[in-house]
Amino acid sequence: MTTLPRRLAHLLLAFAVALGPALLSAPAAHAGPSAPTTPERTSAQVPDPLRVGTEGVYAPFSIKQGDDFTGFDVEVMKAVGERLGVEVEFVATPWDSMFAALAAGRFDVVANQVNVNPEREKLYDLSDPYVDTAGVLVVAEDNPEGIEELSDLKGKRAAENLTSSWAEVAKDHGAEIVGVDGMNEAMSSLKEGRVDAIVNDKLAVRNYIATSPDPGVKIVAETDDQAQSVFAAKKGTGYMPEINQALAEMEEDGTTQAIYDKYFSTDNAAPSAWDLVKDNAWPMAWATIKVTIPLTAISFAIGLVLALVTAIGRMSTSAVPRGIARAYISIIRGTPLLVQLFLIFYALPEIGIDLPPFVAAVIALSLNVGGYAAEVIRSAIESIPKGQWEAAQTIGMGPRTALRRIILPQAARTAIPPLSNTLVSLLKDTSLTSIILVVELTQTARFAAAPTFQYMPMFALAALYYWIICTILSVLQDRAEERFSRYVAA
Repeated sequence: MTTLPRRLAHLLLAFAVALGPALLSAPAAHAGPSAPTTPERTSAQVPDPLRVGTEGVYAPFSIKQGDDFTGFDVEVMKAVGERLGVEVEFVATPWDSMFAALAAGRFDVVANQVNVNPEREKLYDLSDPYVDTAGVLVVAEDNPEGIEELSDLKGKRAAENLTSSWAEVAKDHGAEIVGVDGMNEAMSSLKEGRVDAIVNDKLAVRNYIATSPDPGVKIVAETDDQAQSVFAAKKGTGYMPEINQALAEMEEDGTTQAIYDKYFSTDNAAPSAWDLVKDNAWPMAWATIKVTIPLTAISFAIGLVLALVTAIGRMSTSAVPRGIARAYISIIRGTPLLVQLFLIFYALPEIGIDLPPFVAAVIALSLNVGGYAAEVIRSAIESIPKGQWEAAQTIGMGPRTALRRIILPQAARTAIPPLSNTLVSLLKDTSLTSIILVVELTQTARFAAAPTFQYMPMFALAALYYWIICTILSVLQDRAEERFSRYVAA
């Protein structure tokens, strides 16, 4: 029993040395390639590089393929950057956190089919429109509700992104809004009969119908008003005069029209599911190796240290450490992990604490593990008979020495199964970190599926990768239980 803590300490030290560089050089949200070489910059206001927030999963406007970003909005912004003589770096950001990230200074401009409306005009600096489109009313191919025009939406269920302008259009016509994350979720809900209709951008819907192997939906009407897409920045940045000048030049010389024709004048054949899997199997595996596994391992190691300290605090006879430990556990267990991620990544910059995405994810996940695992460790320690403590004191051991040499090795056997469950849950919880710009396995699967809306093969592959890792962890759990069984008193 005397050598076990030393072995554990050596193991943790080696683990920290091996993974320390990964934490210090933590991968942030991917930044797209720079614009082509341009003449000396003449821009006085627009920053260089210009960081641009975009989804990467909203075809055909914003698509992330491998290490590159493409799509109509992306290419328009690249052309703007080229004319201004600045590099353009793209940051993959979910739409629901797009403006929170903009407010937190995670990037400078949003390029993601932002439509003009009075509320956004008050809150943000908006560019001149670079494309005009309209909304369309979409129903299932068999149209069981007989919806033919917008007035028919009254009392019907419409699948919409809650923060989009199209949700307001559907709501204004009496629809009951069912919140979804994106186009694919909306279309799936419509085809499966969970909703009755969708109102969305005409160009995006046409692209979905053209590229999806089995669309199963149809357009029955258009909205009366035109939707104008603009770039958005924080109020008072002063970027827009220069961006507007570049957009005007692009409109005049036909650059914008050429980009438009590239994405909307021809249909693109969708690849087969097998081709999609073959092309993306390694990028998804690499995202697992590079981000998901290190994020899980580092967070779990730090979380175990926090859990042990918290568990000891909970068992303290002093009211102060016991109260602090109780408060920490209560806060972590009483708030969702998603909220914790938002607070650490988007709220802390408001008080001057600006963390990279990977580091913010590690902190949030570690705190979460610590809060949950603390009670596991405490219960395991308290399961050891008091006679073990008394025997240690009899031979002259102090409480700390007894805990380290006698109690913890025996408690580890009891704690391993629930801690293993915590580790497996942590692995799967890493998928939530995409909301703070971490591009891990699940987000990579979304990027791969977005251009063709074939989410089933991509998420099936992601599920396979998660299952393989969880199976390996189960095997390691069994071996660890066997190893620690030797330290349990008969």
